[in-house]
Amino acid sequence: MTLEWRARSGSLAWSNPLAWWWGLLTLVSGVNIAVWFVLYRQFHVQPSGSLGSASGVELMLLLCAAYVFGCAFRSFLPRADVQRICLFDTWLSSVVVGRSVATVAEVCFAAQWAIILYQLGAMTGADTTVNAAWVIVPLILIAECFSWYAVLTTHYLGNAIENSIWAVSFYLIGIGLCRLLTEFDGLVCVILAIAIVGIAGYVVFLMTVDVPMYLSRWRADVAGGSRLLRPLEGLRDVSTRWVVTHDLAEWKDEIAWMSLYFSAAVWASLALCVFCSLEDHLPRYRTDATVASWSSDALAAVGRQHR
Repeated sequence: MTLEWRARSGSLAWSNPLAWWWGLLTLVSGVNIAVWFVLYRQFHVQPSGSLGSASGVELMLLLCAAYVFGCAFRSFLPRADVQRICLFDTWLSSVVVGRSVATVAEVCFAAQWAIILYQLGAMTGADTTVNAAWVIVPLILIAECFSWYAVLTTHYLGNAIENSIWAVSFYLIGIGLCRLLTEFDGLVCVILAIAIVGIAGYVVFLMTVDVPMYLSRWRADVAGGSRLLRPLEGLRDVSTRWVVTHDLAEWKDEIAWMSLYFSAAVWASLALCVFCSLEDHLPRYRTDATVASWSSDALAAVGRQHR
């Protein structure tokens, strides 16, 4: 059985490894969407009148939806922004559409992490964790600006800076989670340790694979005398030009980060919703020393009130 998609550059058949990669991305994204709906049915109590009145878990589900569905959209219609390449000949493959979806999704993902860090930092009195929570979203907004600069001008240095900021952001998240290891024991401590290991792996990947890849492309463009686009010129370009290609050589450098991004990162977003729903159960996992210290402080405060 062969399934083909007609495009200006020919057909994409299952004999092409890109078709199997695309099929895997699509399958994973479909499962991720199904999991989100399961979580929505499990945690959503009733519709809220406004975003401001939404409970913590409802807000997390909303942010998660932006990320899950945004990544699914990018999986169904893969594209490489600066190169302007895509798999399917449709205006939905244009960079301006895909980059806009990605921007919203990534800011929402960062907001999820900020909420969890603030929740845990406030609960334990860990200032390091709370401070990390406050800087995550601003850092990612700056990263998105560099991403758009790279996309509009075709300047790969912007991508290198963008991913470096992502690395710094998750390094800070990791530091914030490390601070919490002494505040919890049991299952919560195990979950924190797993998250820290995953974040460490992500940071290492960014700094050893992703950032060097973009720096290498930037140096190649400089050596080749490539002309950068002006921002307005680039805006017209990303709105009207997309190049359909099924050449594996054109995609090979994108496959690794896209595969991890549209799978593991989405699973992290879903896991954050589950963790947020357990807020009321977290105090029972506080370390004995922490609970004793909290009880002592509480008794002292009561004593001062009755003096």
